[in-house]
Amino acid sequence: MYRIGELARLCKVKADTLRFYEKHGLLPPSMRTDSGYRLYTEQDANRLRFILRAKAVGFTLSEISELLSIELNKSEWACADVKGLVDDKLAQVEARIVQLTEFQTTLQTLSRACCGGSESAEHCSILEALESSLTQVRPEEHSCGWDHEK
Repeated sequence: MYRIGELARLCKVKADTLRFYEKHGLLPPSMRTDSGYRLYTEQDANRLRFILRAKAVGFTLSEISELLSIELNKSEWACADVKGLVDDKLAQVEARIVQLTEFQTTLQTLSRACCGGSESAEHCSILEALESSLTQVRPEEHSCGWDHEK
């Protein structure tokens, strides 16, 4: 049996995390000592490790809850169900990577479009680009006198 602080240290989380997971149904309600201290079993520790590993690979708490219900009733589910959850998460991650790559490209273009000099930001090309309806900023549109070819 683990007290809350012991399990938290063992799994490198805060005790508040355990309380949070318990409150949201990811961990079952803990047993209590006569004095009210929470007690957790080895099964609870294994469940917490499962939650933390699923969280570490990007699953949301809702998705983890779904995975836990599958974990608890494996015979009622097919591997295809679990794979479907993983494939859905993978598609979300891939879409996010595309979006982040677009952000990166735009930010790089904005950065290249500005000389970064000490002059007033009165005509800063970054600010002007963000104020305009342009979705793409071209480095040659900068207005602070920096020559990109040098």
